[in-house]
Amino acid sequence: MSEAFSDHRLRHGGELRAAASRSRIPLEDWLDLSTGINPQPWPVPAIPHESWHRLPEENDGLEAAARAYYGTPHLLPVAGSQAAIQALPRLCAPCRVGIPVPAYAEHARAWHTAGHEVVPLDPALDDLPDSLDVLVLVNPNNPTGTRHPRARLLDWHARLAARGGWLIVDEAFMDCTQAESLAPRVDRPGLVVLRSLGKFFGLAGARVGFVCAEPALLARLDALLGPWTVPGPSRRVAALALADHAWQSRTRRRLPVDAARLAQLLAGHGLPPAGGSALFQWVRTPRAAVLHERLARQGVLVRLFEAPASLRFGLPGCERDWDRLDAALARAMATTHEVSP
Repeated sequence: MSEAFSDHRLRHGGELRAAASRSRIPLEDWLDLSTGINPQPWPVPAIPHESWHRLPEENDGLEAAARAYYGTPHLLPVAGSQAAIQALPRLCAPCRVGIPVPAYAEHARAWHTAGHEVVPLDPALDDLPDSLDVLVLVNPNNPTGTRHPRARLLDWHARLAARGGWLIVDEAFMDCTQAESLAPRVDRPGLVVLRSLGKFFGLAGARVGFVCAEPALLARLDALLGPWTVPGPSRRVAALALADHAWQSRTRRRLPVDAARLAQLLAGHGLPPAGGSALFQWVRTPRAAVLHERLARQGVLVRLFEAPASLRFGLPGCERDWDRLDAALARAMATTHEVSP
């Protein structure tokens, strides 16, 4: 809870250099499972020289490819969904905003920093509190994997919109279940959907995301963010990745299989997942901090959550990584049993 409302920089997965410095293990010797990013990313080709030389321009194919991929009529490219997460609260007058805990903590921090009252909610929320003006959901939730059906979300949106409110749905992990996305429905006022190329496509470093919403809201957000939010090379890569249907189909078949394999591996070590998605598994355990440290000492980085005490495991990318995680878990679990009272 304190993390979500902190004014300091939040900790996230992927901070590998800091982990390497703390543990004095060389950067190249780490297995990073802390982010939920696809470990087999879309293969980036050579980038044409003009993408680096010229200022980014609209109508270069990115918006068209994104509208086709997400099935949405209206969207705005942004520098990763993080840019929208920080900007959207500035478009609202102070209000009451419901956000699940745990979830991606930047949502709560952004709304709190902008002067809104943030109301923590259970990720397994089964009804909409009447006192809210804005509801922000991560669907599937990160890290619990909780998923809300589209019909329920549309009902909640209608109730919020009736009193001038918003429903914001962060769909960073939605790509393997596109039929559940609300992106095709964003012609409705007060419905905002965030998408990103960071997780499914494995292109987190490109910093490309999209805000799907009605044109009037997108125009306000565009004016707030200013021009050239997404670099030319990133626009080029994103357009190509969004149009690569063959790679997308293969990846949608592979990721759920790997996720099930990871869940089985964790359960075999006495760590049955309490939730997850196609890109990660979430384990609740009172020994989370100890296990996190024991794995880090072996050069295996996973994501630690303090409330509730839990760990998020991303997918290994190759057989050697699977074997390494298996062996590291065996040693970590044996060690924690030895030190348990």
